[in-house]
Amino acid sequence: MPRGLLAWCRAGARPADTAVTRPNPEPGGAMAPPRTLLIVLAGGAGARLGSVADAAAASALRFAGSHRLIDFPLSHARNSGIADVWVLERHHAITAHLAGGRPWDLDRTRGGLVVRGLGEVADGAAAGSADALWAQVDAIGAYEPEVVLVAPADAIYRMDYSAVAAEHLRIGAAATVVTTRYDGDRSRHGVVVVREGRVTHYAHRPRVARTDVIATGVLAFEPRELLARLTSLHRERAGDGALGDIGERLMPGVADAGDAVELRHTGYWRDVGTVAEYWRAHMDLLSRPPFDLDDPAWPISTRQLRHAAARLTAGAEVDRALVSAGAVVEGTVRRSVLGPGVHVSPGAVVSDAVLLDDVRIGPGAQVHRAVVDEGARVRGRAEVGAAAPTGPAAEAGAGVEAGAAVGTGAAVGDGEIALVGARAVVHPRKRVPPGGRYGAR
Repeated sequence: MPRGLLAWCRAGARPADTAVTRPNPEPGGAMAPPRTLLIVLAGGAGARLGSVADAAAASALRFAGSHRLIDFPLSHARNSGIADVWVLERHHAITAHLAGGRPWDLDRTRGGLVVRGLGEVADGAAAGSADALWAQVDAIGAYEPEVVLVAPADAIYRMDYSAVAAEHLRIGAAATVVTTRYDGDRSRHGVVVVREGRVTHYAHRPRVARTDVIATGVLAFEPRELLARLTSLHRERAGDGALGDIGERLMPGVADAGDAVELRHTGYWRDVGTVAEYWRAHMDLLSRPPFDLDDPAWPISTRQLRHAAARLTAGAEVDRALVSAGAVVEGTVRRSVLGPGVHVSPGAVVSDAVLLDDVRIGPGAQVHRAVVDEGARVRGRAEVGAAAPTGPAAEAGAGVEAGAAVGTGAAVGDGEIALVGARAVVHPRKRVPPGGRYGAR
């Protein structure tokens, strides 16, 4: 990469036209180019998740009991051979967990994991993802990468980032958008129109989606093009100083100019930005795991917990569950995920639920189809949610939203999954109905 990269962009140079060929839909295996920079966007407050992400970044949220969402992009970086990773974050909740990059072999004297703050825009509002990139233009220019990869920290998937970078370099476009087909609520995503491998239209969270193809949030940029476009947007938005999210102005502009191509991700991908999707991703792990988190060829690493082994007493009944270190089960647990330090008392029944760190379920309590946030207490004989319908009721679709599938792969809405907020106390004999929000914003 020639020196003077940032000066070149700020001089007003326009992105060059590029020839585009259709990308290979099944990339794999290549080592990352030597100057690949991965930027992980870990600053989202998780507003769509309610209290599950109130006090911390969504990227710090537990997943599969012992992991956190941030573990996925960092593990993909490590497994893809990418050595330079910048995590852009606003909340200090993940700082201790990152441990200087040690769990992912990113603790290095030069390069490795670098944590950078997101900052604020001129009016004091929280910066969008494009603002976050703009805040790094000097650092990106100084680093002089061949490819800039951008990845979110609020989705569950497995992806070879080195293959994305290699395909991006082979095609030579300004931007490569990793996409997937999605049959859920597309109004929460970037929806793209693709013709012969070229992204011809990019709509940010449209009310009506033109296609079922959405952006996964994983992007590859030619650095000069990225910095030039950010600089141009900054000049245009000088009045209010806000660039917003990447999908608001940056990517629509690249697509409209004909400078973006598609790389289709055909494997498992699930956004976990809502309570229902977060819950569903856990149920996927329990029914038909999309991939093995401990796969020696592609492990999802995390910072190790300091807990004793989980303990199941003589009266415990456990079926198809993930039980984390430090958990104690004395009651019944079915098709559920128990985080570190969870305690299920005698006579309690937990089914189709996700219990985060240090949750306490009292004697005789019932928790079904629910997410219970960290430190919450469900006292004796309280009821949260309702068990999934079985028999004729299930066949008729009782309890499932209109248009949803019924069965192991059922689609669910936020209105069906109960949520108990962090450190909330559900008092004895209290009932939280299906889809209810108790102690959660």
